[in-house]
Amino acid sequence: MKFTIPNLLSLLRMGLVPLFIIAVLDGESRKALLIFTVAGITDALDGFIARFWNQQSLLGAYLDPIADKIMMTAAYIALAIPSLNHGVQIPAWVTVLVIARDLLIVVMVLILYLAGGVRKFRPTLLSKATTLFQVVAVVAVLLSSLMSSLEPVASTLIYIVGVLTVVSGLDYIYRTARMPAQPAE
Repeated sequence: MKFTIPNLLSLLRMGLVPLFIIAVLDGESRKALLIFTVAGITDALDGFIARFWNQQSLLGAYLDPIADKIMMTAAYIALAIPSLNHGVQIPAWVTVLVIARDLLIVVMVLILYLAGGVRKFRPTLLSKATTLFQVVAVVAVLLSSLMSSLEPVASTLIYIVGVLTVVSGLDYIYRTARMPAQPAE
């Protein structure tokens, strides 16, 4: 197993999760926002470095999305707890939808791999847009605790995330159901 710079950046992103949660628990929205931003930068950097310097690896293919899912799950759970956030609160139902969609994707990919040997299940534009809105909503929620004028924007983004998450989850189910059957070995 080879540890590359992108793999180390993914591990760093995982290490930032507890710091993010502690910042939210302490009511330090500015610090939580900084940590979330650093995590986002490491995510962009690991992908760029992996492609540009040809440091792609099997380990990285697993670490990167795991690090992303852990950070997003932590953010949505922490920002849904009423007593922890002084800005707009993410409704529990949105948090449940975000986590359920991620679990659905993981389970479907695992089933496709185990049952049909499918190794590639590319995200769609809709899926990427959903993830983008999920990230932007977290940033807006954190900013809303620093600038109350952003509360309407954060609230709107949260509802957009709810709708996109449901539509994207249904799209994954639809795409999976329409995949051609793999020949039996």
